[in-house]
Amino acid sequence: MKFKIVKRKIKDIPVLEIVDKTKVDHKLPLVIYYHGWQTSKELVLTQGRKLASQGFRVCLPDAPNHGERHQNVSSVISLTFWNSVQGNLAEYEYLRDHYVSQGITSNLFVGGVSMGGITTCALLTHHTEITAAASIMGEPSPLHFRMRTIERATERQIKLPSDYGDLLSWQDRYDLAENPETLAGRPLYIWHGTEDYKIPIESVQTFVKKNQNQAHGARIQFEIGTNEGHLVQIPIMDKVAQFFAENKTLDSSKLDI
Repeated sequence: MKFKIVKRKIKDIPVLEIVDKTKVDHKLPLVIYYHGWQTSKELVLTQGRKLASQGFRVCLPDAPNHGERHQNVSSVISLTFWNSVQGNLAEYEYLRDHYVSQGITSNLFVGGVSMGGITTCALLTHHTEITAAASIMGEPSPLHFRMRTIERATERQIKLPSDYGDLLSWQDRYDLAENPETLAGRPLYIWHGTEDYKIPIESVQTFVKKNQNQAHGARIQFEIGTNEGHLVQIPIMDKVAQFFAENKTLDSSKLDI
């Protein structure tokens, strides 16, 4: 299969768009797929190709402060990280509306790796039009991740702003673990390694255990990478592509929950 890969800007967001060359003008399901911290859209291009091979149009955006938008990291611990996540959330509708307005999108999917997985879970709390999602090495609870950041800073005697929690107060409403009902029965594929030192698996396991047997979380698919760290191997990319392919024709507005 040959792909058309287009580098463009949507508003001021640099993206790579990938689609089967024979289906460029077809109405296709869209996957917006987000990269991880301190990487770029090019680093998820292999995943993008695998998704396109399953009949999707794929949009790979550069997060704020990354790739073509690279900025120096703030000296305030994790501030640039959370600015990047919040920027992804704010810009999502620009990407969505661009493709919807062209009439080339049938239904919408979202996924991401690491920081992109955090973005994905957060988007599910507010956007019911998302049909299904995949979080790879992500975190459904930014509040938990923030707590770990504070603990690390304390251990290392790194000063944080006294109003650090208030500066990140937007996270409460974008925390999927705190607002699990917003998943609303939609398929969510989660993969996480047991030896992930950047985003430990325990919080993810707690989220799945609390919600997988509830109606809103009945379509959570959780796969554990035994002895795997914070790295996505090719077989996992294949599973992500297969997950989206299995849900390609699903209508999220008609889920029986």
